Amino acid sequence: MSHLLRKPFGTHGKVHEITPQSAGWRYVGFALYRLRAGEEVAEATGTREVILVMVEGKAAFHAAGQDWGTLGDRMDVFEKTPPHCLYVPNDCDWRAVAQTDCTIAVCSAPGLGGHEARRIGPDGITLTQRGDGPNTRWINNIAMETEDYCDSLLVTEVFTPAGNWSSYPSHRHDEDDFPRITYLEETYYHRLNPANGWAIQRVYTDDGSLDECIAVKDGEVVLVPRGHHPCGAPHGFELYYLNVMAGPRRNWRFIPAPEIEHLM
Repeated sequence: MSHLLRKPFGTHGKVHEITPQSAGWRYVGFALYRLRAGEEVAEATGTREVILVMVEGKAAFHAAGQDWGTLGDRMDVFEKTPPHCLYVPNDCDWRAVAQTDCTIAVCSAPGLGGHEARRIGPDGITLTQRGDGPNTRWINNIAMETEDYCDSLLVTEVFTPAGNWSSYPSHRHDEDDFPRITYLEETYYHRLNPANGWAIQRVYTDDGSLDECIAVKDGEVVLVPRGHHPCGAPHGFELYYLNVMAGPRRNWRFIPAPEIEHLM
């Protein structure tokens, strides 16, 4: 199995916990909870900021000393409605109580105390087309560069129709040389529809020192420490992924792979 592929370590409770230490990098963290109605989870952010994404279901949140009420309204991620999210800065506590069976993603990166806790979405998030033809996919931007919600995190959702490519044309963001390119680590949390399907993600560098072609299944996470990282959804299986990126600066600048520069 590829060292970049992280399978869930269960079907209930905390099923993913990727830290900078376990990933072998410096910035991005990702965790995922699958809760049953009535169950509760609580964490402290410590030195990190988090964006809590209601992937599916509903939960009541208390965070940073405030009651945020119930977040979430899509019961299946492939409804493609805008997500309900909550930004919680570093040095805060948060708690969620599941109102229905739910899936909560915890996206994290170093926090600087520069932003207050706030709701993100569903207002202000619009499903937007990117690409065309067999490169068409649909984006829910949660906190990208134009949204000044947080210190380090860049977070987005992507829906790729069956038979299409995504994160394509292939590109990399693995050097700290702004504005030409930025260094951003990245995680991909994948979902498939139908859930028994699979998709492909390739992670590769120009010099071939890293070249992994990974078959991903529903609920798995792929780490992108460097290199290009396109995804393909085979005919008959729709692909969703939740991206988390972070690095030394909160800008997304990338360079296309040499073989596809003519497509840019």
